[in-house]
Amino acid sequence: LVNQLPEANFILLRHLFGVLHHIEQNSGVNQMNAFNLALCIAPNMLWLPSPTGPEEESQSTKKVALLVQFLIENSGEIFGDDIASLF
Repeated sequence: LVNQLPEANFILLRHLFGVLHHIEQNSGVNQMNAFNLALCIAPNMLWLPSPTGPEEESQSTKKVALLVQFLIENSGEIFGDDIASLF
């Protein structure tokens, strides 16, 4: 699906996850592993199109957090092995 994005969106995601991957690589010092980063970033990345109740919102946030965690942990395979060289 990532490869089907418009080029500008792909480049933006690649750089974003490059930064997140770089932060995650230093989790021994900063305590920000992929899970913690995903919990912080997920609510700002995707959200439900219409207002819902707290339970639905919580479930949606958990799903997005799992997706973000997966993308951080697999950023090299998804966005290219040279993602670390972006910075």
